[in-house]
Amino acid sequence: MNFPILSSLILLPIIGSLFLLFSKDKNSNTGKYVALFTSFVNFLISIYLWYQFDPTTSNFQFVEDREWLKGFINYKVGIDGISILFIILTSLITPLCIISVNNTIKDRLRDFLIAILVMESLMIGVFCSLDLVIFYLFFEAGLIPMFLIIGIWGGTRRVYSAFKFFLYTLLGSVLMLIAIISIYWISGTTDITQLYDLGIDSKYQNLLWLAFFSSFAVKTPMWPVHTWLPDAHVEAPTAGSVLLAAILLKMAGYGFIRFSLGLFPVASELFTPLVYTLSLIAIVYTSLVALMQEDMKKLIAYSSVAHMGFVTLGIFTITQQGIEGSIVQMISHGLVSAALFLCVGVVYDRMHSRLIATYGGLVSIMPKYSILFMLFTLAALGLPGTSGFIGEFLVLMGAFKDNFLVAVIASLGVIFGAAYMLWLYRRVVFGEVKNKELLKIPDLDNSEKLILWCLAIPVIFFGFYPEPLLSTTEISVKHLIEMYNFNLNMNITEVQN
Repeated sequence: MNFPILSSLILLPIIGSLFLLFSKDKNSNTGKYVALFTSFVNFLISIYLWYQFDPTTSNFQFVEDREWLKGFINYKVGIDGISILFIILTSLITPLCIISVNNTIKDRLRDFLIAILVMESLMIGVFCSLDLVIFYLFFEAGLIPMFLIIGIWGGTRRVYSAFKFFLYTLLGSVLMLIAIISIYWISGTTDITQLYDLGIDSKYQNLLWLAFFSSFAVKTPMWPVHTWLPDAHVEAPTAGSVLLAAILLKMAGYGFIRFSLGLFPVASELFTPLVYTLSLIAIVYTSLVALMQEDMKKLIAYSSVAHMGFVTLGIFTITQQGIEGSIVQMISHGLVSAALFLCVGVVYDRMHSRLIATYGGLVSIMPKYSILFMLFTLAALGLPGTSGFIGEFLVLMGAFKDNFLVAVIASLGVIFGAAYMLWLYRRVVFGEVKNKELLKIPDLDNSEKLILWCLAIPVIFFGFYPEPLLSTTEISVKHLIEMYNFNLNMNITEVQN
């Protein structure tokens, strides 16, 4: 296909944001319709992309390759069965975020929508990149709009949280930039497909792996560098929290699969015990911390750290089930965490409080809200019949295959997850209505129902029928594991000789 469909996905939101930039009214609803139209068209293009995608080959598809900076760096984009699902998730979440600004953003709406659209472009760029430099530019540029979203439209401690988010993620990524320059110096290219074929000398892999890990571990986020996440979530506006949880965290998980396993198999094998240890601490420790939270957003933020612990655990099992489970877990968490933050936003808009103690008895006041909140709560704890179950089940299968003890400890996270999510739901939805102010608040309006049902349908559908996700990723994951084992065996043979 000659049509540059991936560049269209990247550029269309930028074009929409430029249109908004030159509009005069900063709070006009017209701007919202333009942003919504732009993002919805992008969603339709991404669905068409999925329809045209051939899942029977592991080759990168829809590749576009253009010289940039006199050939020193190439603008090269393309997708395989791993990246396409994240592109669809991004293009689905963005229009829902734009609809959600109805009740949350009262000032400088136009600027907020520009930030959202720019974020969409950069996030799609991350999942399309087939050159390390292009990937780095998209990966790091995403910090700027999110920094502005938290710093301008956030809560009372927004400046502190925005700078904490920015500094943590930027400092983590400096080492990755040095590693990318080193790779160019060692291999003479930053083209990812060429690097897959050439391989990277094993004597450099450990340092390069650690440099990439420092960036991905902060952004995932892994314990103990996760502390920026609860602050960022609490202070960010609802749409910011949704983008952060649903997409931004997934960029690091995607990076682990694409680069840590793809480029540095020898180092990945060496550092797998380290990743297992940090993942298990994240699963168990942050689940216990979540149990103690009184703020709904903080509780969900800590639950995200625990869920991403499952993701990193599954990736480094280097098994078909583990990696596929991690991808499904990331897609599911993108849908469910987005929905949970939107559910918190719904009641916050009415009561201006995120404290769990403010609520109670919502089932009799907001029955439609209570039903949808229950669905997402059950999906978050991994109930069979929801997408959350499929991801966790496959990750645990991969873990059992690789290390029985690790799998048993990780299984505790499922129990803790059920405890803190059900405890949250019981205190917010059931019991007596002690706060009389709650009696005045309305149930979901039409836009809120639309947003939450758009997320609920895929959560249920993929819970019963995950085949579209698994068939898309299967061949690409299988090829990744074969490439990983081949490079690892080659290195062992070289050492023995």
